[in-house]
Amino acid sequence: MSLDLPRSPQGAPPLAVQVWGHGALFTRPELKVERVSYPVMTPSAAVGVLEAIYWKPEFSWQVVAIEVLNEIRQFTLRRNETTDLAPLADAASGRRRIDTVANRVQRNAICLRDVAYRIHAHVVPRKHASKPEAAYRDQFRRRVTRGSCFTQPYLGTREFTAHFGDPDDRPRWNHSEDLGIMLHSVNHETSPPSFTWFFAQLTDGVLYVRPEDVITRGVA
Repeated sequence: MSLDLPRSPQGAPPLAVQVWGHGALFTRPELKVERVSYPVMTPSAAVGVLEAIYWKPEFSWQVVAIEVLNEIRQFTLRRNETTDLAPLADAASGRRRIDTVANRVQRNAICLRDVAYRIHAHVVPRKHASKPEAAYRDQFRRRVTRGSCFTQPYLGTREFTAHFGDPDDRPRWNHSEDLGIMLHSVNHETSPPSFTWFFAQLTDGVLYVRPEDVITRGVA
C-alpha cells in the first residue's frame, strides 16, 4: 500500500531507503542508568543513517515517515560502558585519554531484535546550496543502489550495524499503537545538548513525523 506523504516545495516525493539489522538500540534519553530502546526507530536515528549514506553541508534531511517492516521483538544485552568522558576538543586533540579500564561499568540494555524499516525523507537544500534539489536526490539514489556510504550506518549504537538498499514492495507490519512522546532530534551545538520531541503514533505500521506533532519546549 502506497503512502500519501507530503512533497517538497519543488513538488518531489520523499526519497526512500530500506534498512535492516540483527539488532537495534534507540535509547530513551530520559532513562539514565539502564539503556531502554524505543519500540521503533526514532527520526534522529533515521537521519543518522541517511547522513552516513550521503551527507553534504549544502542540505539537511527531513524525515517524514518510517515504515516498520518487522514485528517489534526485544531482548536484553549486558554492555560494558565507561563513566570517564572527555570533552570533544580534548579527545580530538589527543590532550586527554579516556581510562576505560578504571572506569568500566556493566549495564543492562533492552534492545530490539531483527529490525527492518523503510525511511522516507526529503532533501532540504540550505541557502548556500550550489546544486538544485534534484542533483542531491539523484546522487543519493545512486549511492543506495551501489551500497556506498561515507561511514558505516548503525541502528542506534555502533555495535548494531545497519544494512541498507533500495526499497522493495515488502509489506509493513500491520500494527497500530500510541507510542507517547518520542525523541525527534538532538542539538549538539548547545551545552548541554538540547532535545526536541514529538507525539509518536504508529498507524498500520507507519510512524508519521508531522511538523504539527513536534514539541520544541515544555518537556523535561
